[in-house]
Amino acid sequence: MTNSRAASAASPSSGSIRTGSFTTPAKSPWPALWALVIGFFMILVDTTIVSVANPAIKAALDPNTNNLDNVVWVTSAYLLTYAVPLLITGRLGDRFGPKNVYLAGLALFTLASLACGLSSSLEMLIVARAVQGLGAALVTPQTMAVITRTFPPQRRGAAMGLWGATAGVAVLVGPLAGGLLVDGLGWEWIFFINIPVGVIGFIAALILVPQLPRTAHKFDILGVVLSAIGLFLIVFGLQEGEHYAWAAWIWLMVAAGVVVMGVFIWTQRRTSEPLVPLELFRDRNFSVANLAIATVGFTVTSMALPQMFYLQLARGLTPTEAALLLVPLAILSGVLAPFAGKLLDRTDPRFLLVPGLLLVAGSLGIYVALILNDAPIWVFLIPSALMGVGNAGMWGPLATTATRNLPPRQAGAGAGIYNTTRTVGSVIGSASIAAFMQARLEANLPGAADASASFGGGSVPPQVVQGFSQAMGQSLLLPVAVIVVGLVAVLFMRRPSVIRPHGSPRDAAPAQAQAAPAAAGE
Repeated sequence: MTNSRAASAASPSSGSIRTGSFTTPAKSPWPALWALVIGFFMILVDTTIVSVANPAIKAALDPNTNNLDNVVWVTSAYLLTYAVPLLITGRLGDRFGPKNVYLAGLALFTLASLACGLSSSLEMLIVARAVQGLGAALVTPQTMAVITRTFPPQRRGAAMGLWGATAGVAVLVGPLAGGLLVDGLGWEWIFFINIPVGVIGFIAALILVPQLPRTAHKFDILGVVLSAIGLFLIVFGLQEGEHYAWAAWIWLMVAAGVVVMGVFIWTQRRTSEPLVPLELFRDRNFSVANLAIATVGFTVTSMALPQMFYLQLARGLTPTEAALLLVPLAILSGVLAPFAGKLLDRTDPRFLLVPGLLLVAGSLGIYVALILNDAPIWVFLIPSALMGVGNAGMWGPLATTATRNLPPRQAGAGAGIYNTTRTVGSVIGSASIAAFMQARLEANLPGAADASASFGGGSVPPQVVQGFSQAMGQSLLLPVAVIVVGLVAVLFMRRPSVIRPHGSPRDAAPAQAQAAPAAAGE
C-alpha cells in the first residue's frame, strides 16, 4: 500500500504531488513558508512587545494605582484568547484549508491592532488585545500544519528551523522593537506598526501559499465547549488570584477548570472524531515535546516582565536602552537557528535540546545574580548572548521533534495541540509571574501595594530601589525552576527513526522516511 501511495500523483491541475502520505506542492514549498512566516512573526512579536511598553501604558492609562496586576492583563488577555481556541482553529485549518483560515485570522489581527492603538482607556485596550488574540489563534496552527503537510520528515528539520528561528527571534525582537517605538513615537505605535506588516503578509500569503486538500472532519462540539470552559476557568483563576488575595472562590474556579478538563479528556477517548486525538500522545517524543514547549512558553513570557521593570524603574534605562541589551540574544538566535534545523535532520534532537535548555537556564541564573548584586549594565550583555545560543537549540528542535511522526491527516490537530500547550504555558507564566512579583514586592517592601510612590511613573524612589531590585531578581527564580523541568523532560526523548543520513541529497527520501509516515496514516 505504501508503494502505491508513493507512486500516485495528483492531476496536473492540482499543482501538487502525492509522496508517501504527504501532499507536496509541485513547486518548492519554501516561498509559501516564507509568506506564512511574515504573519507568524508579527503575531509572536505581539506576545512580548508589550513587556517593554507596560510602564508607559500604565503611566498613560492606569496612573492612579500601584498594583501591577491591572496592566499585566494587557498581555494576559491576548494570551488567554490566543490559547483557548487553538485546539479548535487547528481543526478549522484541516476542514476549510490552512490558507483560508490563515488569511481570515491575519485580517482580524490587523484590524484589532488598529483598535489597540486607538484605545483611550486600559479597559478598551484589554478588549482589543483579546480580539487580537483570537486572530492570532486562527493564524498560528496553520504555519505548522503547512510545514507538516508539504515537507517530508527527512527535510522537515530545516523548515522547522526557520519556524523555530521565527518564534525565537520574534519573542526577543518584541522588546527591542517596543523600546524603539515607545521612545520614538509612543506606546500606541507598537500596535500601529502591525497594520502595514499585516497587509504585506496578507498579500504574500494570498499569492504564494497553495490551497492544500481539505479533510472532511466532523466538529466535536462538546469537546469545543468543554475545552474552552476548562482552559478559561484555569487561566482566569490563576491570573486574578493575587488580585483577590487567593480567595476561596478563586481556588474553586481553578479546581473547576481542572475537573472540566478531566471530563474533556474523558470524552475525547469516546468520540469518533475527537478535537484532541489522544493517540498522538502514544508517540513519546510528541508528548515530551509538548511538555517541554509548555515550560519554554512559561519561561519566555515570565522572564521579560521582571527584567524590564528592573532595568527601567530601578536602573533608570529608557525602553530602548533596556531593549538594546537583548540585541545579542536576538542576533545569535536568528543566525544559529537555521543551522540547528539542518543539523537536526541528521542527529538525535537531544544533542541540541539539552545544551540549548541548559544555556537558557544558566543565563537566567546569571541574570538573577547580576540583578541581586546591582552589576554594571554592560555585563547584562553576557547572559543575553548565552540565551541567544540556547534559543537556537530550543525552538526549532522541539517543533521538529513534535511533528516528525505526525500523520498529515492530523496535521491541524497536532499543530493545534502543540501551540495550545505552548500558549497555555505562556498564559500561566504571565499569571504566575504577576503574582510572584507582587508577593516578592510585599516581602521586600512591606506595604508596597499601598505605597505613596507609583511603580508606573518611570522610576522608583531611591529609598526603595534596593528592595524593588531584590524583588525583581528573586522573581526570575520562577522561570529558572520551570525551564529546568523542561530540561529534565527532554532527557526522556527517543532517537527518531526518520533521520536523513549524513551526505544524502536533501531531496532524496530514505526508504524508512517514506514508510514511516505512510504507516502512521493507516
